[in-house]
Amino acid sequence: MREIRILVVEDNRVLRDGITAMLNEQADMHVAATIGSGNNVLLKASQTKPHVILMDEDLKIFKESSVVESIKKKMPEAKVIKMGFIPSQSDIVKFVEAGASGFILKDATVKEFLGTIRSVAQGVKVLPPSLAGSLFSHVSELALKKGKGKIANAVRLTKREREIIVLIADGLSNKEIAQQLNIATHTVKSHVHNIMEKLALHTRIQIEKFIHEENSYRAVPD
Repeated sequence: MREIRILVVEDNRVLRDGITAMLNEQADMHVAATIGSGNNVLLKASQTKPHVILMDEDLKIFKESSVVESIKKKMPEAKVIKMGFIPSQSDIVKFVEAGASGFILKDATVKEFLGTIRSVAQGVKVLPPSLAGSLFSHVSELALKKGKGKIANAVRLTKREREIIVLIADGLSNKEIAQQLNIATHTVKSHVHNIMEKLALHTRIQIEKFIHEENSYRAVPD
């Protein structure tokens, strides 16, 4: 497994140092640099070439979405994760459309925090479960209207959910999916329910149409 090189952008020194210490304790992570302001994030990113940039949402001295857009233009391989408390829908929409790959709530557990970084580093776009319901519906609607590419990746599905959604798109029934995956039919139903909630869809037909139009979940890494 490659080491994930990280740039931390956080103006609170105590928090910045704490995050850095925690990440450097992980065998697969290394904080390449930290900065307390967003003014030099582009310069620091170009110098350290991080795989992931953790960016505090409270840095009010610069427009975050513009910085994210600039990072993605100059360093498209870098993944940007926003850190903060529960944001407004408009803030998340701007951030996702700018090219961000994830959002970490500051009250997230250590496991959730590290899991988000690892998933994003692998190419998965991650929103916290608490933001992936009605918020996803809003993000999808706006982004689709503006033609902003594949929106399905803005929501994180589990490995099993991704397996099931592909089989749904192939036209299999719950019973057939259960037989193929060697799980109970009621378990499939539960997964289908979760998928519908996360994607803000209401019927299997909508799921099939959505996946055929997006054609993205087959390529999402574990």
